[in-house]
Amino acid sequence: MRRVPARKLLCLLPLLLLTAVAVQHRSVLAEGFGQLRSAEWPWLLAAAGATCLTWVAAAFTRQGAVVERLPRRRLLATQFAAGAANHLLPTGLGASAVNLRFMTVCGVPLARSSAALALYMLAECVGRLGLLAALLVAFPDALRIGSLLPQGALGPLLYAVGAAVSVAAVVLAVVRRLRTAVCSFLRTALGEARSVHARPARAFALWGGSLAFPALQAAGLAAVGQALGLPVPPAHIAVAYLAATVAVALVPTPGGLGSVEAALVVALVAAGGPVAVATAVVLAYRIITVWLPLLPGALTLGALVRLKVI
Repeated sequence: MRRVPARKLLCLLPLLLLTAVAVQHRSVLAEGFGQLRSAEWPWLLAAAGATCLTWVAAAFTRQGAVVERLPRRRLLATQFAAGAANHLLPTGLGASAVNLRFMTVCGVPLARSSAALALYMLAECVGRLGLLAALLVAFPDALRIGSLLPQGALGPLLYAVGAAVSVAAVVLAVVRRLRTAVCSFLRTALGEARSVHARPARAFALWGGSLAFPALQAAGLAAVGQALGLPVPPAHIAVAYLAATVAVALVPTPGGLGSVEAALVVALVAAGGPVAVATAVVLAYRIITVWLPLLPGALTLGALVRLKVI
C-alpha cells in the first residue's frame, strides 16, 4: 500500500479540524448568519475591515518581538493562518506553534524564537490590560463590573490563583533541572527584550501593534453593534469587549469558542444592552471575525505547510 507523505496529511489536518468544529457549532453558525441578513451593511464592512487590520497589527507585533527582519508577506500570511490555527486548537497554542515554526524556518534559533514568542504574549497582555484600564478611567460608568462575576466567586478565584502560584514556586524550588531550564530561558528572554528595545523601530512595532490589536478587535465589535442597533455607546462596547476577553483568557477552549460568546453577551448586558440584541451582536461579530476567515485561513495554513514556510 502506498504511503501518504506526512506533510500532505498536515496540509489536510486544518480542513478536517475545521469541519469538526463547524459541525459542532452548526446551530450558532445558522443563527449568526441569520442576524447578518438584517444588519446595516456599511457597518458590517467596517467590522470586516477592522478584522483584516488585526492581522496587520499582529504582524507588526511579531516583527517587533524579534531583532531579525522577517519576510513581510510571509509574516502577514502566517498571521492569517495562525488565526485559523488558534480557533482550531486550545487558546493560544495554535498561533504560538505556527509562529514558533515560522521563526525557526526563518533562521531564528529555537531558544530566541521562544523568547520572542514570550515577549509577544507579554506585550499583548500589557497592551490589552493597559487599554482596558485607560478606557475605564475615561469611562468609569461604562460597565457594571459587579454583574460580571457570580456572587462569592472572587474569593475562590483569588485563592485558586494563589495556590497555583505557590505550587509553581515549590516545584521550581524542588526540581533543579526545571529550575535551571527556566532560569536559562529567562536570561535568553531578557537578552532578547534588551536587544529589541535597543532598536526604536522594533520597540515601536512591538508596543504599537500590541495596542492596535485589541483596539481593532473592540472597534469591530462596536461596528457590529452599530449595524444591529445596539443601544450602547461605542466606547462602552469597547470596554465590554476588553473586559470579556480578559475574563476568558484562562479558559482553555479552541479560540475561546463558546466561552467568548457567553462572556461577550454578559459584558454587553452589563454595559446596558438588551439581552436579545446583545446576543445577536455577539453572534454576528463572531461570524465575521472567526467563521468567515476560518476556511481561507485553514487553506492558507495548509499551503504554508506544503510550501515549507512553516
